[in-house]
Amino acid sequence: MPGAIYAEGLVKTFGDVRALDGVDLDVPEGTVLGLLGPNGAGKTTTVRCLTTLLNPDSGSAVVAGMDVLKNPDAVRRSIGLSGQFAAVDEYLTGRENLQMVGQLYQMRAKEAKARAVELLEQFDLTDAADRPTKTYSGGMRRRLDLAAALVVSPPVMFMDEPTTGLDPRNRQLLWDVIKRLVSGGTTLLLTTQYLEEADHLAHDIAVVDHGRVIATGTSDQLKARTGGERVEVVVHQREDIQSASEVLRGFGKGETTVEDHMRKLTVPVAGGAKLLAEVIRELDTRGIEIDDIGLRRPTLDDVFLSLTGHVAETKDEENGKEAVK
Repeated sequence: MPGAIYAEGLVKTFGDVRALDGVDLDVPEGTVLGLLGPNGAGKTTTVRCLTTLLNPDSGSAVVAGMDVLKNPDAVRRSIGLSGQFAAVDEYLTGRENLQMVGQLYQMRAKEAKARAVELLEQFDLTDAADRPTKTYSGGMRRRLDLAAALVVSPPVMFMDEPTTGLDPRNRQLLWDVIKRLVSGGTTLLLTTQYLEEADHLAHDIAVVDHGRVIATGTSDQLKARTGGERVEVVVHQREDIQSASEVLRGFGKGETTVEDHMRKLTVPVAGGAKLLAEVIRELDTRGIEIDDIGLRRPTLDDVFLSLTGHVAETKDEENGKEAVK
């Protein structure tokens, strides 16, 4: 049975550019899907199609049990959307913004006021509730925008890079809000430029490139695709790089990578902390002085590089539209 968010074969073209080239997604109810991809991969176009802002050229999508193309109004009543840029009226106060959204959803005035109070408290905006939004900081506007998306407590949420530009404190605050939403049964599709964010929040991850989903799985499953653990060594003397490379070759399960300018050597291994201790002993026996040594697992950055051929972008969209290369 399809999940709360389901898409099959979504295709969308803009002139000669094929932004989506057969996107398939299936997000179970009450879970978070992290949608990752390089600049111009099709993430925002996917979100816009699933939230009825764009009609795909072909393919199908079902959100909250309703066909996106056949019942767009019903879909809109069942979802919340927080886009890349805060969509708030800067001349209204924070309280007035939230009340206005509630009334647009045809809530009674008293009910809209009560819901605004709840959200202002939840997003730590009570002290600024009656100030014009144009006086808010960027982080405060972002939180108000997310609060507005939650006025009607939708069963399905879409967040397009919700924490872009936020400081670590505000980012952590939003992470906590997202966790509470999902624990309450909300289904969330999250696009993000922070791989740490996907690692922290997403139950499953889909990597998109050139308009196609090229990999799916949990964070651990995707990391496993790039190989296991790695030993990293930084030698003190550049002259010891060759000797250290010979030592690592004896423990490694693959080719040793050398970054000469950093005096750093990296080799895939299997054996965990016990093997690391053996490497340290062998380096000491050879008289090779080191500045640093460590054992690390692949990160989502490694996954991203392995799957797409380059590191994650720091900016994904320009002027609110997908920047397709």
